[in-house]
Amino acid sequence: MKGIAITGMGIISSIGNSVEENYISLIENKIGISKIQNIPTVHADVIKVGEIKKTNEELVDELELSENNNFSRTAMIGTLAAKQAVENAGITSINEFRTGLISATSVGGMDMTEKHYYDYFENPELIKYISCHDGGDVAEKIAQELGLKGMVTTISTACSSAANSIMLGARLIKTGKLDRVIVGGTDALAKFTINGFKTLMILSDDYNKPFDNTRKGLNLGEAAAFLVLESDEMVQKYDKKVLARVSGYGNANDAFHQTASSENGDGAYLAMKKAFEVSGLNPSEIDYINVHGTATPNNDLSEGRALLRIYEDGKVPDFSSTKPFTGHTLAAAAAIEAVYSVLAIQNSVVYPNLNFEVPMEEFELKPQTSLKMKNIEHVLSNSFGFGGNCSTLIFSKS
Repeated sequence: MKGIAITGMGIISSIGNSVEENYISLIENKIGISKIQNIPTVHADVIKVGEIKKTNEELVDELELSENNNFSRTAMIGTLAAKQAVENAGITSINEFRTGLISATSVGGMDMTEKHYYDYFENPELIKYISCHDGGDVAEKIAQELGLKGMVTTISTACSSAANSIMLGARLIKTGKLDRVIVGGTDALAKFTINGFKTLMILSDDYNKPFDNTRKGLNLGEAAAFLVLESDEMVQKYDKKVLARVSGYGNANDAFHQTASSENGDGAYLAMKKAFEVSGLNPSEIDYINVHGTATPNNDLSEGRALLRIYEDGKVPDFSSTKPFTGHTLAAAAAIEAVYSVLAIQNSVVYPNLNFEVPMEEFELKPQTSLKMKNIEHVLSNSFGFGGNCSTLIFSKS
């Protein structure tokens, strides 16, 4: 089974405003973790985040939006990434074929609500900003800017959202429902997420260090990434360049806890197992694993144990988390890491797991800590969300 073709990619994150910029940062160890600049918060000097260094005003100008627009930051960065992906795929007439958009988000227009909510009681005209709060508005805005009239839907399953977006897109093409689908996710930083994760006490006041025994927690980030998936018929008919393929996917829920994964990684294990079943690959055929690797005590222990259940002989392939570069971008995480997975295949590279020093006491797993060049045929990418929603994607060389 060859899998579904990826013909275009677009991304904006704290380490770059394009696919090329993100790749250069990854191979040159240019991290995007810094103090908060765009949000007025009491935590600005306390925590570090992966922030896109563009103000909302700059994003409005870049997208050439009207002054009285009601685009949330999430919608704006999502639109930028989706436009890049469509252009990269060489699509000039978006409604010519059965084309869909599946956008993932968890924050939605929260930044607009935070800004206008209290004033809205005195000034009902501000309803247009409050009405862009829901995640579905983000997808509608992106579709509107792309001129897309086909199927538009939203997925919000916390940090596995974009993985499920990619999975649904692949299934819609595989079953013949659509010819091509723009899939991915977008999440901007907001006070809500900063305060929420601080309440959970899983934010680090330092640079995050996945799979390190002294890890303290995660750095939040913001980003958007979209990929264009197309059917083989479209690829053959128009001689499209295939960047890589989505060859496997799986989703499972360990139903353990609202915000924690089970200690033995039931959901992660089942998601990976399903992805291997869909792809027809054996675990030994994976050349690189882009782990979820949030650097929280719970996630890394749970994911590590799940990996050792998949790789019973202990021979886990080269693995690393790219979150020390970007921070954890929530619903966008699986989308930016899908782009990174495709780039790993294209450039025969394993990215370093930055900041790792001391192996975890529970097992002997050690991530790749320096840039490594090797032929990569298949990449496995994990994304696990609150509520136990676990998803795994497998990307393969075209």
